[in-house]
Amino acid sequence: MSIQITLPDGSVQQIEPGSSALDVARNISPRLADAAIVAKVNGVLVDVNRPIEADATVQILTSKDPQALEVYRHSTAHLCAAAVLELFPETKLGIGPPIENGFYYDFDRPEAFTPQDLEKIEAKMWELQAKGLTFERKLIAKTEGLEKYRAMNEPMKVELIEERADDIFSEYTLGPHFIDFCRGPHIPDTSKIKAFKILSVAGAYWKGNEKNKQLQRIYATAWFSKKELDEYLNKLEEAKKRDHRKLGQELDLFSIQELAGPGLIFFHPKGGIIRKTLEDWMRNAYLERGYSLVYTPHVMRRDLWKVSGHANFYSENMFTPMELDDSEYQLKPMNCPGHILIYADRQHSYRDLPIRLGELGTVYRYERSGTMHGLLRVRGFTQDDAHIFCTPEQIEDEIVACLDFAQDTLKTFGFTSYKAEISTWDQGASGKYDGEPAMWELAEGSLRKACDRLGIEATVIPDEAAFYGPKIDVKLVDAIGRLWQLSTVQFDFTLPRRFELEYVAEDGKKHRPLMVHRALFGSVERFFGILVEHYAGAFPTWLAPVQATVLPITDRQNDYAKEVVAKLKAAGVRVTLDDRSEKVNLKIREAQMQKVPYMLVIGGREAEAGQVAVRHRKRADLGPVEVDTFIATITAEIAARTADE
Repeated sequence: MSIQITLPDGSVQQIEPGSSALDVARNISPRLADAAIVAKVNGVLVDVNRPIEADATVQILTSKDPQALEVYRHSTAHLCAAAVLELFPETKLGIGPPIENGFYYDFDRPEAFTPQDLEKIEAKMWELQAKGLTFERKLIAKTEGLEKYRAMNEPMKVELIEERADDIFSEYTLGPHFIDFCRGPHIPDTSKIKAFKILSVAGAYWKGNEKNKQLQRIYATAWFSKKELDEYLNKLEEAKKRDHRKLGQELDLFSIQELAGPGLIFFHPKGGIIRKTLEDWMRNAYLERGYSLVYTPHVMRRDLWKVSGHANFYSENMFTPMELDDSEYQLKPMNCPGHILIYADRQHSYRDLPIRLGELGTVYRYERSGTMHGLLRVRGFTQDDAHIFCTPEQIEDEIVACLDFAQDTLKTFGFTSYKAEISTWDQGASGKYDGEPAMWELAEGSLRKACDRLGIEATVIPDEAAFYGPKIDVKLVDAIGRLWQLSTVQFDFTLPRRFELEYVAEDGKKHRPLMVHRALFGSVERFFGILVEHYAGAFPTWLAPVQATVLPITDRQNDYAKEVVAKLKAAGVRVTLDDRSEKVNLKIREAQMQKVPYMLVIGGREAEAGQVAVRHRKRADLGPVEVDTFIATITAEIAARTADE
């Protein structure tokens, strides 16, 4: 008796029980069967050759589908592991998941993998790929599987089976010599794998726990075509040139001092002036948009963090408490409890609301030593943190204002493209979310309506909200197409209840205000790093630490050069004088390397005529102009916060 298969377009096929999605694809067209990577059967990803025994909905996924690429990368990770075991049979296997842009695989091996080893592994992968080895799914009983993997001397696989495997679990073979505990699914065979590249090797603790053994993690990328691979590798090369850690050192912007400890940032004078410019803009924008500036302590009693709940659910991300003579104290990991105490310090009427409290507050979070990354992940950082306390009637307008503020931030700093995501709850199905259904409905509805009012196309991500409320994330797209998490607007149903916040409503009764967390830079340090990479260190003139440098050709022009510098400084331009007795071409080259927007060359003719010869870092020679004319031009550019050059 045949079974009924329903396809995405609503059409129906009758097939024999035990047939596969690949058979369904062949019935449609040989071309589709050849392109099939993986299938969805009743909404679940499965191997295309897995038997179907009952009526089902079936979707064939090809290289056009992002989920197919994830499976493809997972299969390429298995190919990598098989190659490693053929070359280095003493190696023990960890895990090998797909990740954004590729995959990694963790290995336990006595000797460190060398660059030459990585080349050998990649060559062996191509050798195995050419054999068209099949990925075959097998089922095995847990007790038998444990015996098998113990006999194979694969202790990490044994541990995973003990923790994760059902009574009957799946494993996948790849050719005659490789087998791995894995839920799958996988591509049909290695002939589908067309483009990959081993990238690097790094240390990684087993299960991410520094108390466990350190393994060697091989990172790689994999794509459906060589063209996509080449484009990605080119983007990687461009990203290396833009690496904020490299540019930060070359441009003398910031450092991380070993004596002080990792994850703690020292902003040098040039970086300091850029940071001041960022912070000044944000504080001024706070005031223009009706926020009140506040300042809260860096360290507070641990009792506060017990009331907020952080001491319980966030303790692993907090520094060790300090025992003082009167109590335990804690470096703050968040600014919100401090703002709540300011709100709660006096009684509020509905007429006082909304109350918007903003602070560029430095927080401290314990990040494990292997996880920190330049300015992007640190232990001490400053958030442009604001908290809004308002009535339910005000909330939609407040969300609109927050998102408008986020758009203004992106535009001001030169980002023209972004993506927005709304994270929602599961309608209470799991019981893991706090707050009443009516509050979730109001909050999620406000986020959606605010996006509609501003014309923002936001993707809804179900069941990804924080337990204490829904949120919207804004992710900017930088100059080379990378997505960066930036602004967040986050509801909080929990803290107002924990701190028993109130306001007196129009009915004369006490009500609980709605509370929204809001950060636009995310953190100053992270945003600084993003800016460095977005502009490749060549900041727009209004942000550049040195906006112009004056370059006299000989010592005879030094006095006039000093007059020019004085005029520029008086006009508010950040200017330096390079009066070294060096050739002017060397001075220009060094200024170019420091990415100074304008170089003002002064020779005898310029000094006599009261002019400067203007050279721009990108537009080259712009010719001689009167000093006052140049000052008018550059100050107008600074005032307009022009990003394009």
